[in-house]
Amino acid sequence: MPDEDITTQLKFDDKGLISAVVVDDDNGQVLMVAYMDDEAVRRTLASGRTCFYSRSRQKYWVKGETSGNTQQVVKVLTDCDRDCLVVRVKQKGAACHLGYRSCFAHELSQEGIETVDEPIMDSY
Repeated sequence: MPDEDITTQLKFDDKGLISAVVVDDDNGQVLMVAYMDDEAVRRTLASGRTCFYSRSRQKYWVKGETSGNTQQVVKVLTDCDRDCLVVRVKQKGAACHLGYRSCFAHELSQEGIETVDEPIMDSY
């Protein structure tokens, strides 16, 4: 397990969570944004696979555990305030539960929202 003091250096919000921006290590594409608590950060660092805390389901989930679309952690960075993380990963398959490589496959403009990418697989 990671050093016990490692997560005490991070600033979690009032719900005990920190935002985690997941980025493709190969090309810098933002794949998704999720949340981690102290335990999810520790699990991610220890296992080398992304582990998040689901706010809606109130439980932990490891990316790819059921879908097979895994994220191998390359490195975890924190911002200068230590209240947000960037997790650089090697992505296998879709990051988005709708089957897109990235959750950010929709462009917002004054005309509305337009899908600008094609799914790479069926939703899961």
